[in-house]
Amino acid sequence: MTKITLGKAINAGLRAAMEKDPKVVIMGEDIGKLGGVFRVTEGLQKDFGEDRVIDTPLAESGIIGTAVGLALRGYRPVCEIQFDGFVFPAYDQIINQVAKMHYRSEGRIKMPVVIRIPYGGGIGAVEHHSESPETLFAHVPGLKVVSCGDPVDAYWMIQQAISSDDPVVFFEPKRRYHEKAELDESVPPVQPLHQAKVVREGTDATLFCYGPMVKTCLQAAEAAVEDGRNLEVVDLRTIAPLDLATIFASVKKTRRALVVHEAPLSLGTGSEIAARVTEECFYHLEAPVLRVTGYDTPYPPSRMEDDYLPDLDRVLDGVDRVMGY
Repeated sequence: MTKITLGKAINAGLRAAMEKDPKVVIMGEDIGKLGGVFRVTEGLQKDFGEDRVIDTPLAESGIIGTAVGLALRGYRPVCEIQFDGFVFPAYDQIINQVAKMHYRSEGRIKMPVVIRIPYGGGIGAVEHHSESPETLFAHVPGLKVVSCGDPVDAYWMIQQAISSDDPVVFFEPKRRYHEKAELDESVPPVQPLHQAKVVREGTDATLFCYGPMVKTCLQAAEAAVEDGRNLEVVDLRTIAPLDLATIFASVKKTRRALVVHEAPLSLGTGSEIAARVTEECFYHLEAPVLRVTGYDTPYPPSRMEDDYLPDLDRVLDGVDRVMGY
């Protein structure tokens, strides 16, 4: 049992996957000698060599295009996109090649590509460094989209993603890279990669969240105890496909739901959950499904991000509204 940060847990997970399978290769900008801008890949090139931990040019489309070729030849490439806002030059390759190759070959071609993307705000960064574009990928059939919320999940989920024959877009909450938790590498994960997790049991309402908002929602649930409210917190872990069975089971128990994410409100993950819950759990609901999210604007300058991002007060205000029906 060791106490480890989320960033170090991903590093350890990458190391474990590379030790297990020599076909796992890592590629990205400054990930080798530097160890990445967040030092998530620190030490891997030294231990596995430049043929398996590859410093690439500053060309995201080229990174993903090369990964497609490697996957076709039996490798399992793990691509790091340095920041969330830098992924868009590679969007063409991801949507038209990575997502569709397996389907259009009638299953004959596998595409075991993992695309790691540090995402979200809260670090005081400049433009293009604090995006939350997860639903742009979740909307595309053929892609799995996941986000870890704590170091233990980070360690196991990155290994599960690498071992998957499906392409996985792996969103890492960058402002949580330094959050710590106890990790026992000898204890296998309880949840499969695409299963949600109840991280706090409750009876009065459910907070659905993922990635950077898991900690925020847990803090809100603890604060709500002072008002006599017992909130359940569900870490979705996977945005595509959604674990609807866990979502529905929680809503049927608490009868109220609030979805929290950093991405903008319209057409976000919260919209899909609200629609699905309304379709399947209508007669169990005592209130409409509400959302606490970022706003429908471009991400603001860093000096304004505290007004943009959902925080404890905004989540608790959402709880007041959903309990008010």
